[in-house]
Amino acid sequence: MRTYELLFIAQPALDEEGLNALVTRVQQIMTDQGGQVVHVEQMGRRKLAYPVRKRKEGSYVLIHANLERAAIAELERSLKLSEDVLRYILVRLDEIKA
Repeated sequence: MRTYELLFIAQPALDEEGLNALVTRVQQIMTDQGGQVVHVEQMGRRKLAYPVRKRKEGSYVLIHANLERAAIAELERSLKLSEDVLRYILVRLDEIKA
């Protein structure tokens, strides 16, 4: 398993309960595929550098996790289909440190 960092921006219209449900759903996808969630940080609502889907703000969430290759494919598929996620980026951490 390798360590990955997932940063996604959620819809600003989500309340705290809705955002927590989204984060829980993403964590559930990771663990169902055999991964481990190491750290979750909800960074709060921030202004975007440019409008995304006509939104000027978004709620940022950062997740560190140990994932297998199969889990990555399922996670990205789920994030693309979710209307609550404006943007996401998934980066392997050992590539950055090298």
